[in-house]
Amino acid sequence: MADVIPFKGILYNTRKISNLADVVAPPFDIISEREQVVFHQRHPQNIIHLTLGKTHESDTPENNRYTRASKCLDQWLSDGFLAFDEEPAIYLTSVEFPFDGKWVTRYGLIALIGLEPFEKGIVVPHEKTFSKVKSERLELMKACHTNFSPIFSLFSDKTNAVFDTLKHAVHNKDAEIVFTDQNEQKHRLWRITDTAVHRLVSEGLKDKRIFIADGHHRYETALNYRSWLSSKMPGLNGNHPANYVMMYLSSMEDPGVVILPAHRLLNEVPDETRESFISKATEYFDIMTLSYNKDRYEEDLAQFISLLKLNASKHCIGVCLKDRPELYLLILKPGIMENMFGHELPKALINIDVTILTRLIFMEILGFDQTRLDNEKLIAFSSIEKEAVNAVAAGRHDIAFILNPTKIQQVRDIAEAGLIMPRKATYFFPKVITGQVMNSLVKIRD
Repeated sequence: MADVIPFKGILYNTRKISNLADVVAPPFDIISEREQVVFHQRHPQNIIHLTLGKTHESDTPENNRYTRASKCLDQWLSDGFLAFDEEPAIYLTSVEFPFDGKWVTRYGLIALIGLEPFEKGIVVPHEKTFSKVKSERLELMKACHTNFSPIFSLFSDKTNAVFDTLKHAVHNKDAEIVFTDQNEQKHRLWRITDTAVHRLVSEGLKDKRIFIADGHHRYETALNYRSWLSSKMPGLNGNHPANYVMMYLSSMEDPGVVILPAHRLLNEVPDETRESFISKATEYFDIMTLSYNKDRYEEDLAQFISLLKLNASKHCIGVCLKDRPELYLLILKPGIMENMFGHELPKALINIDVTILTRLIFMEILGFDQTRLDNEKLIAFSSIEKEAVNAVAAGRHDIAFILNPTKIQQVRDIAEAGLIMPRKATYFFPKVITGQVMNSLVKIRD
């Protein structure tokens, strides 16, 4: 049973911060090094100073990015840039964004969810995580005792009962926070403090299975933080804030729930491995070779992307190799995955494109082991085909693998079966912005 409750969030003080676009940021794990610098320079109270502080060669256990984030948080609260809400609230949000040539709106609610181990089947993951990322997030949580960014999760609500309740509660009320971010996405937030609405939402969600869409590292870190705190505070009771985590919940049926592909960009691939890849791949894939001419750059790339999407049902994966003037489309030969891995992979997973990429291409053809697959420094990600291909063409990465997006029903089927996709199997778009609401893990609840 999902335990969903309101909370007294920490929000930016709009009397001191006139434009929230200056202080919010994307989740830490999609911010590049260049973007990190940009956000640090954008505003002295930008959330990135808390979520992704700079590291220095002189860092020590007593003075590092995590301890600096803690001091920064305390100072912002003391100076009034951040403030606790006076009443427990459920926060209704909307984001408007362009997609496929039209404007789309996605609604979400931000509340606290009782932490549950995955094996209970109440909160369900769908993909693997990186070990190092979780250890870094845990250090930040130990230092700051705060959820800075909500975990993006989904639930099925075919009658739209939960969001109809929330929308009715704010009918004819202006949003209390409105801003347009650097990507021209318009955000709105309403505080809902009506306890009757809280009860209706909690009742509407208690029997729902919660699927984590984005934020697996943060959820697992919250579990690890609770275990760490329990070791220091034996008998941690059920009302302690560490037993909850801040979550952003959307309906699976919301037309604004969009999944983009997470294209892979590989680093440190030996020259001989890269040179032999296509010849090795012919055993398992039918291969289409397309020109990639500088004089016809836009046309060639557009044809490549068009053919990739056209062949999506055939498990088509695009490839760009550094120092090669061609682009490749790999179309899986029938029966390959079943013949090779039918004994080890469940039916729901075996023909998902990210499984084909990870198990067949990365492990079988390229010879990667689990240690390499768990090293986030060797595999970068992009949701934009052109950006990924350009990065390899410019020599910044060795190989790009371009994918079609995973479908929402595939995510649901795999999670319900208790299975786990490879890392970064999905890219839910847009990401939930960081900085709208935060949650203290030390404040005593009323």
